Amino acid sequence: MAKPTFLAFDCGAESGRSIIGELDNGRLTLHETHRFPNAPVRVRGHLHWDVYRLFEELKTGYRKSLATLEHPPRSLGIDTWGVDFGLLAEGGELLGLPFAYRDTQTDGMVDRYLQTTPAEYVYSRTGIQFQPFNTLIQLHALRQRRYSALDRASSLLFMPDILSYFFTGVLATEYSFATTSQLYNPITRTWDQDLLATVGLKPTFCQRILPTGTPLGTLSTDVADDLSSPAIPLIAVATHDTGSAVAAVPAEGSDWGYISSGTWSLMGIETDAPVLSRTALEANFTNEGGIDGTIRFLSNIMGLWLIQECRRRWSAQREYSYEELMALATTGLPFRSLVDPDWPGFYHPADMPEAIKEYCRRTEQPEPESHAQVARCVFESLALKYRATLESLRSVTGKKIETLHIIGGGSRNRLLCQFTANATGIPILAGPAEATAIGNIMVQARALGHVDSLASMREVIRRSWAPPRYLPEEVPSWERAFEKFRILIQKRV
Repeated sequence: MAKPTFLAFDCGAESGRSIIGELDNGRLTLHETHRFPNAPVRVRGHLHWDVYRLFEELKTGYRKSLATLEHPPRSLGIDTWGVDFGLLAEGGELLGLPFAYRDTQTDGMVDRYLQTTPAEYVYSRTGIQFQPFNTLIQLHALRQRRYSALDRASSLLFMPDILSYFFTGVLATEYSFATTSQLYNPITRTWDQDLLATVGLKPTFCQRILPTGTPLGTLSTDVADDLSSPAIPLIAVATHDTGSAVAAVPAEGSDWGYISSGTWSLMGIETDAPVLSRTALEANFTNEGGIDGTIRFLSNIMGLWLIQECRRRWSAQREYSYEELMALATTGLPFRSLVDPDWPGFYHPADMPEAIKEYCRRTEQPEPESHAQVARCVFESLALKYRATLESLRSVTGKKIETLHIIGGGSRNRLLCQFTANATGIPILAGPAEATAIGNIMVQARALGHVDSLASMREVIRRSWAPPRYLPEEVPSWERAFEKFRILIQKRV
């Protein structure tokens, strides 16, 4: 009998990929068949996602995957970054390209929204931290500028919903993604009618919510013909990429936390119920849905975006690999300059290295004078931000958290992993790097009966990947640096 294979489409805000997963004797192996860049396009002053190009890239990935397999995959699943959405007309057509979450139209919109709707009220109904990119805030921004397509739209589809709709013709939203929107109520477990009303929308504007791991439908006839494929099922995996990534944390026991490290760093713990306390709101933690109705209690931290944007800016002078940037950072002077990665000025600057210098000027620190010093500043600051977030997590939840798992692309950054161990004072287990695709694939495997629980999914992952372990070093110097950082992030810059 052929070994069961599954196809994951993992679309990030920087790149996308198609990956085949094969289960054999309780182990999972991966084979990447297609990778493509992804970036928003600027149209008439706004940033949008070209979902039609993304669909074509996924179809290319599907064809390349079929070419490597003796038999078609058992199923496929799609995950993407969170919060972004498109608007559908009554007949099912998209009304323009979806806006990208870094578009400037949401600047200042959190404060404007909270002028009419109290933060405590919203948090008690959603458990979602306030960010300018949240779906609720994006919809408020569209209302404020009288975006006509919003009045013409009959419904909303999130990014993975759009791509799944293109493949199957079925309209639905998966649980983990719904919870990121700041429109979902984890107590009633449905769309929050009152919050939708604050942006002038009815509950029917959003799609039905599917439990994670539900078969959504099969490839539509026209798509299957186009791909020369049988009509295989599309599984509604954890379609929010962090939901899939956390499903792939190879953890045991309960005293652990995670950092899903990529463009963003999502740092948190897994709980059975949302934490909706005032202290959680004041610490700006968020409650997002996970596998089996679990909650990812976490903080969104501006992650490797800082170094990605520096690298992009420096590319006119030199094309650095991420490996080279790691090596470069080791030559920088330790703790010379530190920044708060979540400073609003880092959200969408025209020039990230200059924004870092500006932060240092405002906080009366020496400006980084070389690429090495900038890279060192970014990696040290991220590690210290993780320490601050770890302390908040322990304080708000009372959980011990004795080990941190770093998953995703950032787990390949050996320097950042070691810095994080140094800063937090606890062991770091790094990997798997392709956690999102792995979680996507394992949810498909479970949906089709090849594994029977989240625990057994993680057991397969532990057997398949042995994560490198990083232990704390140079603890006294990192303790001193953290005291400096703690004072720094309390300043109003």
